[in-house]
Amino acid sequence: MTVQVPDNISAFLDTATPELWLDEAQKRIPEMLLDHANCELKAASTALGFLYRYPDRGALAQRMSRLAREELRHFEQVRSIMEDMGIAFERLSASRYAGRLRDAARQDEPHKLLDLLLIGALIEARSCERFARIAPRLPEKLGRFYGGLLASEARHFEHYIAFAKSECGVESTEIDHRLSELKAIEAALIFEPDTDFRFHSGLPSAA
Repeated sequence: MTVQVPDNISAFLDTATPELWLDEAQKRIPEMLLDHANCELKAASTALGFLYRYPDRGALAQRMSRLAREELRHFEQVRSIMEDMGIAFERLSASRYAGRLRDAARQDEPHKLLDLLLIGALIEARSCERFARIAPRLPEKLGRFYGGLLASEARHFEHYIAFAKSECGVESTEIDHRLSELKAIEAALIFEPDTDFRFHSGLPSAA
């Protein structure tokens, strides 16, 4: 099957997933699915975190409520695939990728909100880019699932960017500058050697 990375995602990300990660993922499908299920659960939790932290921001709260429900549906879908393949679910700790990005968030408002939204955009965009890149390498049924997931999630990162522009009271030049800083961190994480294989891990490396 043929799946293309959407143009809006290619334009947003500064770097493409390395071929070495794709080669590794193709050989480690059960581990990829397990971490993917955990990622969907964490994505729902992230959306709920915005809802609880900023309930007074009506548009943001409404969007995050819908996003949490969508991510939970995807979690259920990945769990169902795992059950069909005989893959047991277990909770995994946060990956180096997500942890390092969130460690970069500033703690003073409105910069905290801005950074969390921009980080959310980067994580969502990278997820979709990897859905598209890995789908053609997977068994047909699983590849179709990832292609469909890409279509469902491809606009999520744009929602995060839109809220960064509308909710933080920050000039667009400052947003662009901060996004460039966070993109540099994200790109480094994608290309650094990583001993743990995860859906957002860097270059495969022996422990």
